[in-house]
Amino acid sequence: MKPEENEQFRDSISTITKEGKRAWIYPKKPKGKYYNYRKMVSYVLLTFFLVAPFIKINGNQFLMFNVLERRFNIFGAPFWPQDFHIFVIMMIIGVVFIVFFTVAFGRIFCGWMCPQTIFMEMVFRRIEYWIEGDRGKQIKLDKQPWNAEKIRKKGLKWFVFFVISFLIANVFLAYLIGSDRLIQYINDGPTSHTGTLISLLIFTGVFYFVFAWFREQVCIIACPYGRLQGVLLDNKSIIVAYDHKRGERKLGRSKYRKNENRSELGKGDCIDCKQCVVVCPTGIDIRNGTQLECVNCTACIDACDSIMENVKLPKGLIRYASEENIEKGKKFTFSPRLKGYTAVLVILIGVLIGMLFLRNDIEADVLRLPGQLYEHKEGDIISNVFTYKLVNKTTRDIKDIHFKLLSHKGTIKVVSHTTFEVPKEGLAEGTLFIEIHKKDLKKDKEKLKIGVYSNDQLIETTSTTFLAPRKFN
Repeated sequence: MKPEENEQFRDSISTITKEGKRAWIYPKKPKGKYYNYRKMVSYVLLTFFLVAPFIKINGNQFLMFNVLERRFNIFGAPFWPQDFHIFVIMMIIGVVFIVFFTVAFGRIFCGWMCPQTIFMEMVFRRIEYWIEGDRGKQIKLDKQPWNAEKIRKKGLKWFVFFVISFLIANVFLAYLIGSDRLIQYINDGPTSHTGTLISLLIFTGVFYFVFAWFREQVCIIACPYGRLQGVLLDNKSIIVAYDHKRGERKLGRSKYRKNENRSELGKGDCIDCKQCVVVCPTGIDIRNGTQLECVNCTACIDACDSIMENVKLPKGLIRYASEENIEKGKKFTFSPRLKGYTAVLVILIGVLIGMLFLRNDIEADVLRLPGQLYEHKEGDIISNVFTYKLVNKTTRDIKDIHFKLLSHKGTIKVVSHTTFEVPKEGLAEGTLFIEIHKKDLKKDKEKLKIGVYSNDQLIETTSTTFLAPRKFN
């Protein structure tokens, strides 16, 4: 084959034919050591995904991402709109960690932990193998006319896919609106919450479309992470790689002949069986080198190791390795680039920990009523009117709330009541007056520090600006 023909695979993605049509992928059912490891990891992560929104810690859902109400629970800790800066830091840490991990270990997240891969390969694909059979039987079934067997198998598969998509959509909705509300909606019946039902069916349709038809196209076309490889990977990154030096040697690949010494003959250890190609869920040939379609799922490693064992050649022709390891035999080292990412991560995590320690269970805002000036009262008392808003981030009611001035002598009078309570995961708002004697005011704009108390315990402090008459010398 000519060198330029070897590079033709770079002109288009593996799931598109020369005519520009969809090339349907029929991966062979994988088996082997790495596949067994992936199954164990996948089952743990699937269990976590299905259970997490129904776990409660101190009354808070373990994980919740209520975008509409801007309420988030992360590992049982509630985050409100007032905590948005903390949430942003968390997101930045996540991005830096993914960059760090990709530089070191390539796209391993996609093959082992990505929900798309786990559901596709460990749920939907396994159901497909169970109903339609392995690669050869699936190809045969798709080519045969619509007879009773094909209708039965395809109909059963599509029905099971729809049911699982519906269950996934319910769990996904539990992450968005909260598991308690979802269970309440289910008990009330579908007709009581038609808007939620429509959303649920839309989610079901999206998941069904992704796993029944779009499939590996999500990783290749929709997900931007694969394209980041070209920027993040270098010759020191550990990826699923083909050892071309051992696999090709002088004479390149050739079919296996019994009892031949391929090393002495100059033949590569690759016997060109193409098992690494037929087992690939994205339809690529790993022997062509690093490609954006590769999700590092290790299916090709298991397939190749099995063949090498059968022909009595050393395993590891395809393995986790860096280009530098294959070319020069160098082991993985912690490069200056990785040290830089580590330093950034440590700093960001330190900032996050500091923010979490400084974060209070109640958030208080006291703002002067817009358009209102100060008011003179008897005895040289200056009064300002303010609005207050208290957000309770806990799952318990905070009772006997009252305010005290911490920076000045004076009084705070809450309109309508002396003390009040803030409901759990709720807010309280109202109007208050702050009165200070004129002699205690040094400027026309005074910075006040206000304490928020529950019973006699200080639970939060806030500040505001107090207007007073301008003093002339």
